[in-house]
Amino acid sequence: MGRHNTGKRVGGLLRALALLLPALLALILVRQTAFAKTYVITDGDRVVTYTTFATDPAEVLDQAGLTLDPNDTYTTQTGEGVEEITICRSQRVTVCYHGEETVVTTFGETVGELLSRLNLEVGEYDVLSHAPETDVEGGMVLRVDSVVKAQESYTSVIPHETVSCHDASIPAGTQEVLTAGVDGEMLLTADVLYVNGVEEERTVINETVTKAPVTEIIAMGTGEAPEAVNPDAMPVIAGGYITLPTGEVLTYTDSATIRATAYTHTDLGCDMTTYTGTTVHKGTVAVDPRYIPYGTRMFIVSNDGEYVYGIAVAEDCGGDIKGDRMDLYFPTFDECIRFGRRVCTVYFLG
Repeated sequence: MGRHNTGKRVGGLLRALALLLPALLALILVRQTAFAKTYVITDGDRVVTYTTFATDPAEVLDQAGLTLDPNDTYTTQTGEGVEEITICRSQRVTVCYHGEETVVTTFGETVGELLSRLNLEVGEYDVLSHAPETDVEGGMVLRVDSVVKAQESYTSVIPHETVSCHDASIPAGTQEVLTAGVDGEMLLTADVLYVNGVEEERTVINETVTKAPVTEIIAMGTGEAPEAVNPDAMPVIAGGYITLPTGEVLTYTDSATIRATAYTHTDLGCDMTTYTGTTVHKGTVAVDPRYIPYGTRMFIVSNDGEYVYGIAVAEDCGGDIKGDRMDLYFPTFDECIRFGRRVCTVYFLG
């Protein structure tokens, strides 16, 4: 009898627990639900309702799968039985102010509010790309250009013309300038548009010629060509006159016999500048200034009749040039070698 009663008591206890367990679970669920919060999240045009036990708004947004960029922000407030979170997405705007460009971050401002926050003043002559009341949008390019109109006067060159004519008095194949061309000058007045200090447009409104150009006139020879000059022809020297193969006549006052050698600017100790500061050229002669003063003009021929050095000037000197010695300049080393050493007659030109 004792065992039978014990079994009945255990069975009754199990039935009681089975009836009580659903009630306990329901109570626990009710208590948990009572501690959870419902959030209404506004992200621009998107509204999300999310229930969670989290209380940190950042954690709530993360659980709801709403990611914030580094410059994004949010605001919170308590509504009727819910918590409200409003996401403020940052907007990247390019601002070009008087030619200088910068990228800024904004949160739902108007153009006027953004410029005011950046302390960018819109002046009397500024042109704004968007009206001040326009809402700023991401990716917008906002321009504030300084536009100035000015009237300016300035001068301009009038290029001269060039014309040619035939002239039988000039040998064929040659030409001669009869009248040299001269450029003219004009005074202009123009309206000029500057944008951010850079000229964008120029409109000439008045032109006045202040100096007329002079046309250049060139005579083109049609006459008979002169006889060619024989480069090997020797000058005729007599009685104080030197008649060149070209017909030019020089006068000389005296003459001397001098031993001559040759040098060029690549020789050791030489360069392109003479002792007197001139640039070496065919006709430069190194002398002993005690014997032939600097600046003396000469006409030089070799006594063997093989070489005419021609017109020369005493412009240089040398350590070995003493007394009746001179060094004739040649542009190349080969020419120096061909000349070698010669006895020359020097005619001092008047």
